[in-house]
Amino acid sequence: MSQLPAPKAGEFSLPTRVYIEDTDAGGIVYYVNYLKYMERARTEWMRGRGFAKAALGDGKQLMVVHSAEVQYKRPARLDDELAVTARVSDCRRSYMIFEQQVWRKQELLCQGQIKVACVNAETMKPEAMPAPMLAAIKDQ
Repeated sequence: MSQLPAPKAGEFSLPTRVYIEDTDAGGIVYYVNYLKYMERARTEWMRGRGFAKAALGDGKQLMVVHSAEVQYKRPARLDDELAVTARVSDCRRSYMIFEQQVWRKQELLCQGQIKVACVNAETMKPEAMPAPMLAAIKDQ
């Protein structure tokens, strides 16, 4: 993909393209699809640190989105080349906060702050992240 911004230090960037399935009747990306792009970037960021599944360790813990705050700046359109970034801005025992952006060339289209929590898979209550995961996140 051409002319997309280079990732900053500590930032992961996932290139993607807008397909017809991402758009509304006017060829503009449907707002919720920006959250899907961000989810993919976070997933690949985690995969790059050795955590490829939503279930952790012995499958008794999950990583789930706790909250999302998103600001839409400009619309993406059919066939646009995009870069979706992810970087951890805060990491605690049971959650982390991602700062994420969606870019078209050098133009910021969307940005968000996504809080992802570690929960018990059965009770869905917060739990501390496994030590190896916490270390990998803090060592970024």
